[in-house]
Amino acid sequence: MAAPLAVVLKGYPRLSETFIAQELAALEARGHEFEIWSLRQPYDDRIHPIHEQIRARRRYLPEYLWREPLRVLRSVTVAAGQRGFRKALGIWLRDLARDLSANRVRRFGQACVLAAELPRSTRFIYAHFLHTPASVARYAALIRGIGWGFSAHAKDIWTIPDWEKREKIAAARFGVTCTRAGAEHLAGLDAGGQVVGDGKIGLVYHGLDLGRFPPPPDIRPHRQRFNLLSVGRLVEKKGYDDLIEALAELPAGLEWHLVHIGGGKLERELRARARAAGIDARIEWRGKRDQTEVIDAMRRADLFVLPSKIAGDGDRDGLPNVLMEAASQKLPILSTAIAAIPEFIEDGAQGRLVPPADPAALRAAILELAADPGLRRRLADAAHRRLIAEFGMEAGIRRIDRALRAALAGA
Repeated sequence: MAAPLAVVLKGYPRLSETFIAQELAALEARGHEFEIWSLRQPYDDRIHPIHEQIRARRRYLPEYLWREPLRVLRSVTVAAGQRGFRKALGIWLRDLARDLSANRVRRFGQACVLAAELPRSTRFIYAHFLHTPASVARYAALIRGIGWGFSAHAKDIWTIPDWEKREKIAAARFGVTCTRAGAEHLAGLDAGGQVVGDGKIGLVYHGLDLGRFPPPPDIRPHRQRFNLLSVGRLVEKKGYDDLIEALAELPAGLEWHLVHIGGGKLERELRARARAAGIDARIEWRGKRDQTEVIDAMRRADLFVLPSKIAGDGDRDGLPNVLMEAASQKLPILSTAIAAIPEFIEDGAQGRLVPPADPAALRAAILELAADPGLRRRLADAAHRRLIAEFGMEAGIRRIDRALRAALAGA
């Protein structure tokens, strides 16, 4: 029997989105059957072990409509014969008038392909990310006359206009998001309720499936060199320009080394900054790595650093899963008081938080933590306890499971 649920993603599989893979694996374990529909082809040169555990069939929509003209034309013809096409077309034309862009045209073409190629048994569409995947899901659901829901995260909340968020919330069966700030913002746009949980919007932390991680190391040996680790995309909102500036101002007497894991469009620029600052020999740029290699690096490091900030276009982190992964290995954490990071880390309790975009504060915190192994151990132990007590995966998965089952039952 074909799956009754379709999951729409911007790209799959992706190394930077382990939280999505974790959720999909958990939903399969609870008996959900679904197909994965991706708007883009994969671009990473490897996958995480958890991607291999997910049995769902992967389907890829035309990333650019001109590359598959016959498929798109055939799908538009099929979609035009479905009962909701005229309504979907009218809504899309209204959206296009407010957002006249090739992106908006592409989303409707992808929605027609999705609507035409979905199995007849599909009763509900669930989209990860409120921007482009939710647009495709919404148009396709209208064409097919079925329901849809969404999970929102970070950039998709803060970089699209309020009118679009408001109308998507009104049209969706349910919505969840992974930070309190995001949930309160979206709930304020929900005509059905101004309180998180009172309307369509639910707060669901991704949490961590601790069964997929080894127990933390018993001790971290004292070494002459202070080893820092950071894992994140090399994009503006991660604040790596601030980290490089902070590291460049560390005293000559501190022997330090930074390992960075992740790729991104700013790699060349950031490596040039490090060379100009004279610290490139102390930084190891490892590029993209799978989760096994990430965890191994966490077990070898003395401090995890993530200097997040708000980008110029408003993009920002939610609650990065990598912070919880560091806590799972009792690796002390230094980050910034931005977005939802303080929902997990309280400064001085489970880690150190400094103001965003403040290299001087970042430098001072690195020096403080480098000088005090006892403080690092206390913070790491507290973060590990909080992770286990409050940020396990089960509570969030139960809520999504209930929402999907209710939606499928009412379809």
